[in-house]
Amino acid sequence: MALMWSRPGGLSLRTTWVTPATIGLGLAVVVTLGLPGLGAIAYGIATRQVLLVFGALIAVALGAGGGTVAVYGIRQRLLFRARDWKNAA
Repeated sequence: MALMWSRPGGLSLRTTWVTPATIGLGLAVVVTLGLPGLGAIAYGIATRQVLLVFGALIAVALGAGGGTVAVYGIRQRLLFRARDWKNAA
């Protein structure tokens, strides 16, 4: 988190609210980089293209990072709704 351009003040997602736009961007990164990266890894291994495999590994790593942030933001919302519903009852 410390190396990211846009980061929360405390350098942790534990105390920072993940916005809906961030969740959407994280999911977009998974779809545009992570999933095609997996296919590119398979293609690069099959054709023995080391640079393609290396680039695809970077894409998959970025996709995994975006997916992690999106899943954490969704988890935050689910826990907040459960706590809010419990307090209202």
